[in-house]
Amino acid sequence: MALLESDVPIRDVVTTNPEKAKALENDVRAKILDMLADEELTIEAIHEELERRGEQKAETTVRHHVNVLKDAGMVEIARLEEAGGATRKHYKSNTRIFSYDLPKDSEKTLSRARETATEELATVVETLYEQHGDEIESVAREMKPCEYCETQHYEEFVVRELLDRALIDLSETAELDQLRTGEK
Repeated sequence: MALLESDVPIRDVVTTNPEKAKALENDVRAKILDMLADEELTIEAIHEELERRGEQKAETTVRHHVNVLKDAGMVEIARLEEAGGATRKHYKSNTRIFSYDLPKDSEKTLSRARETATEELATVVETLYEQHGDEIESVAREMKPCEYCETQHYEEFVVRELLDRALIDLSETAELDQLRTGEK
């Protein structure tokens, strides 16, 4: 006899590769990504900003954290600058981390919006499969490490990546803001 039996629905999905997940294991790196999301900074400037935010780290430690993020493909060198016979590197994040949680009653408040989004996304996903199903399935097949890994949801991951990257494209071209405000 079971003491508890409950249907547990999926409430969150986290999609990232293992290297990026490992890079985000340290909260200082998340802070660095946040800083570099909107502006280019040098190691010295990152160090100063971390101190301002209450993180006392040696400059060599900051450099290490930036290198981990760079190796994970989340930070790039945006600009090189000559400075007194040396080269100063300015870093910028190419990854946006949303480390938020929705307010308690948001599910109820947003339920109708979620229904609309679900209906509209169903149409988008249907169109994606009609027009690009072969490509989606091909990429998903390439991801499978073995024939027994059926629970990995590769096609779902590919579709999520397509939708996520489409949102990124809209946000980077300011179209998302224009759609939000009704401007065109």
